[in-house]
Amino acid sequence: MNTIWEFMKRNYKILIVLVAISATLWGFMPKTVTTDPEKDKALLDLIDYVIKKGHYSPVAMDDEFSKSLFKTYIDALDPSKRFFLESDITEFKKYETEIDDLFLDRDLSFFNLTFERIQKRIRESKVVYKSISDKAFEFSSDETVDIGVEKLPFAKNYTELKNRWRLQIKLTVLSYIVDKQKMEADKKAKNPKYVEKTLKEIEKESRESSLKSLDDYFDFVEDLEKKDWFVAFVNSIVVQYDPHTYYFAPEEKERFDISMSGKLEGIGARLQKKNDYTEISELISGGPAWRGKELEPGDLIMKVGQGSAQPLDVVGMRLDDVVKKIKGKRGSEVKLTVKKVDGSIKVISIIRDIVEIEETYAKSTITIKDGKKYGVIYLPKFYIDFENDDNRDSAKDIAIEIERLKSAGVEGIVMDLRDNGGGSLKTVVDIAGLFIKEGPIVQIRSAKAAKEVLYDKDARVQWDGPLVVMINNFSASASEIFAAAIQDYNRGIIVGSKQSYGKGTVQNVIDLNQIIRNSSMGDFGALKTTTQKFYRINGGSTQLEGVSSDVAMPDRYSYIKIGERDELHAMPWDKIDAAPYKALNNMNNFADIILKSKKRVSENTQFKLIDESARWVNDRKENNIINLNIDKFKKEQTSIEEATKKYKSIYNYTNKLDFTSKAEDLIAEKKDTVLAQKKKDWYDLLKKDVYVEEAVSILSDLQKIHVSSKNTFAKNNKTKTVNHKITTKL
Repeated sequence: MNTIWEFMKRNYKILIVLVAISATLWGFMPKTVTTDPEKDKALLDLIDYVIKKGHYSPVAMDDEFSKSLFKTYIDALDPSKRFFLESDITEFKKYETEIDDLFLDRDLSFFNLTFERIQKRIRESKVVYKSISDKAFEFSSDETVDIGVEKLPFAKNYTELKNRWRLQIKLTVLSYIVDKQKMEADKKAKNPKYVEKTLKEIEKESRESSLKSLDDYFDFVEDLEKKDWFVAFVNSIVVQYDPHTYYFAPEEKERFDISMSGKLEGIGARLQKKNDYTEISELISGGPAWRGKELEPGDLIMKVGQGSAQPLDVVGMRLDDVVKKIKGKRGSEVKLTVKKVDGSIKVISIIRDIVEIEETYAKSTITIKDGKKYGVIYLPKFYIDFENDDNRDSAKDIAIEIERLKSAGVEGIVMDLRDNGGGSLKTVVDIAGLFIKEGPIVQIRSAKAAKEVLYDKDARVQWDGPLVVMINNFSASASEIFAAAIQDYNRGIIVGSKQSYGKGTVQNVIDLNQIIRNSSMGDFGALKTTTQKFYRINGGSTQLEGVSSDVAMPDRYSYIKIGERDELHAMPWDKIDAAPYKALNNMNNFADIILKSKKRVSENTQFKLIDESARWVNDRKENNIINLNIDKFKKEQTSIEEATKKYKSIYNYTNKLDFTSKAEDLIAEKKDTVLAQKKKDWYDLLKKDVYVEEAVSILSDLQKIHVSSKNTFAKNNKTKTVNHKITTKL
């Protein structure tokens, strides 16, 4: 995404790792060829079948399709243009209009050619960066580097390619040097007797740091297999239909299911690679490893044993493979041989269990303004367990949070959907129904079927009081359905970014193994494909346009293109007839409150500073030429620091609100210090959040109207049971 690239350009220390050699789809160099060509062809068969039968708007697979696929795939393989040569691209181009035909013939020759070539080029690049990193850099010459990699052509020859690597590594080292010199100066200022390191010493340390980063990344790359690379090729094909059609390899499908349900079966530990070892990076609060109190962050896993079986040495094993061996069915035993931080070796027995990933789930807090209590509910995604309707989901959890907030005496609720990318269609219908009487929530339409209106059929209302919904540029899909329904019913006020993400499509996750049953070829994974579009109950679409905030607040992305409208192959906006619904008579009251809020926002010095900072970032986004002369580099950095000095206060802002836990949470936090610390960290963030502060101010204004005119809102406060049966994923 363009904005991510722009922010990375300012972070020179990680530039060489993230800009020069990373992307979502590239980077697979296998140790061995582990793919089965016949299985790969069968996978293409399945994907072709599912898209033709199920996609909302399957495009023709012709020469134009092939050209677009070619560009997507090459960009995915080498986004930084630091591996392929111009001659490679020329050789590949003879396939540019033929990939569609190769796909139809299940011919993998183009994939095999590009795979072997990128493998070769990465091996060569490893030699190049190590050779460059062996020699000291000089920073007195007037040399520049262009970090606008998107617009660069591919290198004409090896000399030009090696020079690109040299300039990027030099930039990384220079950035390290400048930072280290500042640290040395600080040490000298604190202790006049301190002897500062020389430029020669600092340059050597900086080169070693840069080399370590590259070595770590290439070690990771070498752990990946050819089958992973084939997934990149497959996804370059399927994204031609729309940005949200995506193939999940079996391991990715499992991770997707965990992210949607917030649950897994295992020991409850997060792992990371550390050289040849697998390291415990974090224990998940409440999980079996956390409860056992023997495994600790920093422990290195040396062997994994299943119950009484002989343990298997996992040193040097791929991280994904280690994870597979540690995970397992609830109630089964796994024995980990670990090297503790003090160097001792210990065998730890853990009984696997259901592990809940708390960060997935809804949470709420209480704040007070003008003597009145208000609740803030944060929902990171519309989660659900697709396998079992009886398990917890976001609708059930939100209903519980509302009841607990009501018991605490809150007089208004903020629903914080910022950065919520969506989730289950079932749960968003259920959650919207908690705030309105019965009625339509969203309309959906398939390519070959009449529109369907999804209703809340329960007249009871869980929360009938003042409501504010917070969104931002990354609130998408199910978040937009909720915000749009609340807005169309005049049930609450929408605040945040000028508009939400703009995703108005519905995806279904198709288990490919259900189509090709009893296959001896193994697991085929799943395809998430766009099957429907959804529409507001007023007939409009959120596709491309998103949901417009009633009160738009400046943010860091105000002047940057972001969202669905910036995606290739995004579906067009359209509209349909409105569903029959009756909006509440709140707009007259809302209009005054919205005007008051807009006035506060326009006069708020923090919002003014955020807007000014956003303009400054936008103005500089095309500034891609960096001077590698150390004096000029320092001068430019000083200029940037001076220009941005006033913007640092954005992150030091403190609002006038305090946040506390509900009674039920306080009990849980006393038992779990990790949970208590996480809650404290969240409250600290809210304390610095000017957007939440304004949302609560709007609630305060709404509360005054609500008290004097309760008949404006729905009156039935009985608890609503969420029991709809919609299983679609957004």
